[in-house]
Amino acid sequence: MTEDTFMRDANHIPITGLGIIGNKAITYATATTGATGATTLFTVTGTVAVRVFGVCGLTLVGAATLEVGITGDTARILAQIADATDLATDEIYLDATPTLKVEALPAQVIISNGQNIIQTIGSTALTAGQITYYCLWTPISSDGNVT
Repeated sequence: MTEDTFMRDANHIPITGLGIIGNKAITYATATTGATGATTLFTVTGTVAVRVFGVCGLTLVGAATLEVGITGDTARILAQIADATDLATDEIYLDATPTLKVEALPAQVIISNGQNIIQTIGSTALTAGQITYYCLWTPISSDGNVT
């Protein structure tokens, strides 16, 4: 016999879809938030289903590569943008060639325990610009959470 139930949030409300939304805004500066390397966007515990995308608030400056994924698969969630200056104000980042201000939701992926969602900046620093990343998620395991 199997038991099928809805997961419930902290208020005991059933979670029936990707109804939980987290976000993180990053304003890029050369020596800190724009430096090359990985930055944790969202911390994952348990197993969760997610859809992640970014909305550019201010055109990026600096010909860096930019991608979103997990350690060991850094472009798994959002494909690498070869030149981050291609991401302009109000464009939506969900593929390697962001050009649109209206997009369908990105593909849903399953992430297992401890595989944090990271952004990786490569080749050179980002010196200016701003992206707000959104993570639409739902728990799969009883301890599934995204913060």
